Amino acid sequence: MKIGIFCSANAAIDADFFRLTEELGRWMATEGHTLVFGGVNQGLMECVAQAVKEAGGKTIGVVPDIVEERGRTSAYNDEVLKCKNLSERKQLILEQSDVFIALPGGIGTLDEIFTIAASHTIGYHCKRIILYNMKGFWDGVVAMLDDLQSRGVIRGQWRNYIEVANSLENIIAKL
Repeated sequence: MKIGIFCSANAAIDADFFRLTEELGRWMATEGHTLVFGGVNQGLMECVAQAVKEAGGKTIGVVPDIVEERGRTSAYNDEVLKCKNLSERKQLILEQSDVFIALPGGIGTLDEIFTIAASHTIGYHCKRIILYNMKGFWDGVVAMLDDLQSRGVIRGQWRNYIEVANSLENIIAKL
């Protein structure tokens, strides 16, 4: 399957996030899954792409013009899908992926998670998102979603389209 990965492009984050990301990337490759990601040569994005490639897997990088212009395109991209901006990038990643896994990330990752989730709730697709809750990284987001659910502002149950996994074994079980 094609797995869309959303994650940080920053390097100055917990070293365990890199170790767990490498483990995920190696597993994806050995199982024959294709990585679909933002195509950047920094942070967890580069880490997962390198791990997939070194384990013999395939990668698809979705690269906005500004990333290419700034020389930040990953050398681990087997295929590059060019786009004009972040909105196009999200749409292409959505179209290319069968399921999504969100690793630790910031505003961009949150944007990607909630864009995919919102389009699921409206009925544009039935693809799942798994929050890889490394070291409790997503606990605050889970608490926020539970709070929004309890206040009645989320239609349906958010856990029907966003799942939480605390380990690679949890992810494998959910897939």
